[in-house]
Amino acid sequence: MTQDELKALVGRAAIDHVVPGSVVGVGTGSTVNCFIDELAKIKDRIAGAVSSSLKSTERLQALGIPVLDSNSVERLPVYIDGADEIDRAGCMIKGGGAALTREKIVADIAERFVCIADASKLVDTLGRFPLPVEVIPMASSQIARKFEAMGGNPSLRNGVITDNGNLILDVHGLAITDPAALEAEINQWPGVVTCGIFARNKAAVCLLGTADGVRTLAW
Repeated sequence: MTQDELKALVGRAAIDHVVPGSVVGVGTGSTVNCFIDELAKIKDRIAGAVSSSLKSTERLQALGIPVLDSNSVERLPVYIDGADEIDRAGCMIKGGGAALTREKIVADIAERFVCIADASKLVDTLGRFPLPVEVIPMASSQIARKFEAMGGNPSLRNGVITDNGNLILDVHGLAITDPAALEAEINQWPGVVTCGIFARNKAAVCLLGTADGVRTLAW
């Protein structure tokens, strides 16, 4: 199977995790786009969606799915999103599409995070994919120096401004053996909006697209 076929496979499988009559948390990215297309087929069975990016919002609305403001929703039974990496404990790196802050907000509202990904995203240790960090512009150099001090190689993502008007630092060369501890540390640095480690808001379920079909991991 091609990577696109694997993405379509898990996008369809994620529909089984949608709670009828509920508002659905919807993430960002090419795999999520497959899920959004499938969600449109059952749009009359859901109350709407809370979206983590402007791009996803546009796709949802174009397919006739109502998008609600996150501030108007007290709970989401499920948030469905992809990952750039996921480890065997359900911790993830996200932010390749620069939507990590809004993704983390929606994940925090949701009761369960269902990750949809192809098998190449499953790793033993996070960090092969560079860690995205959303930063306030005036702090970008200082935060880069902090990563250099811990052995990372940070670089500003060229030409990228987040939906929140900030910058993205991509940090190469990290081996993230304790995702929760590193997430907590980075998020305390002044000027960091949030980092792309999802350990506090880790996946409850991962639907992994493989050549043999969808493999379900649960924690």
